[in-house]
Amino acid sequence: MKDSKLILSIGEAMVELSEAGQSNLWRMGIAGDTLNTAWYLRRLLPADWRVAYCSRVGESEFSGKMLDFLDAEGIETTHVTRDPRREIGLYAISLKDGERSFSYWRETSAAKGLADDPRRLAAALDGVRIAYVSGITLAILPDPGRTRLLEALAAARTMGTQVVFDPNLRPRLWPDAATMRDRIEAAAGIADLVMPSFDDERDHFGDADPQATVARYLGCGARQVVVKAGGDPIRHGGSEGEGLIDGLEREQPVDTTAAGDSFNAGYLAARLQGAGIPDAIRAAHDLSRRVIRHRGALVREAFTRN
Repeated sequence: MKDSKLILSIGEAMVELSEAGQSNLWRMGIAGDTLNTAWYLRRLLPADWRVAYCSRVGESEFSGKMLDFLDAEGIETTHVTRDPRREIGLYAISLKDGERSFSYWRETSAAKGLADDPRRLAAALDGVRIAYVSGITLAILPDPGRTRLLEALAAARTMGTQVVFDPNLRPRLWPDAATMRDRIEAAAGIADLVMPSFDDERDHFGDADPQATVARYLGCGARQVVVKAGGDPIRHGGSEGEGLIDGLEREQPVDTTAAGDSFNAGYLAARLQGAGIPDAIRAAHDLSRRVIRHRGALVREAFTRN
């Protein structure tokens, strides 16, 4: 496992509709929080790293478009299975002053069944260096599926897989707030790295400041925590030490859709290539700043420096 160069991102990818910058004109893409991070990781890491996606889609033309897209982008699809009864979900992004809101059509999403088969989950996680999962992944699953996924991740961790978890709190996706908080902290308890956003943690867990967020997740059992803060100083703490990274340049956003997802990818890619935590945070912040200058989740322009 120590020499593995395979990252598995687990979750739901959907058809994305985003405003194209002209009145009544929309652009179609494929996106979703864990897919976004996988997409950025694929661009940031050398070719000898493998990036794979684990999900479930339907059998329609749009599900086929998603698989074709992943293949074209260099993201492995071996563990994206097909569902004959359900389909890929859809979401639309609305923007106001650069801040985004979403409308979803995902009740019949095939990804809700991604954890139905424990043997498939175990096979997907076999030999994986990093398993990346989010609170949205957990939220879309029925409760037995959440349990199966957490058990599979815990088992993989005993075999050397590093679990990276972004809580990505979306209360509307959960049956109730208590369930959300309980399952989020259970996932943090088996994570080597937790990457929360402070605004969410303040609003839904009552954390007074980023240090409180770090302490709470470490108390759950996480080994390391890096708290994203929307341009404010970034607090980190855990088994690799603690600190505060400040002096980060702020950006006026055009679209914040993938701000956190790209930050996570930037941080992980930097660490995997030998950077320490402070330098990885700065690299992640720099990527996120470039991403939010553009519309949509997957921003190719972020890799073109002017």
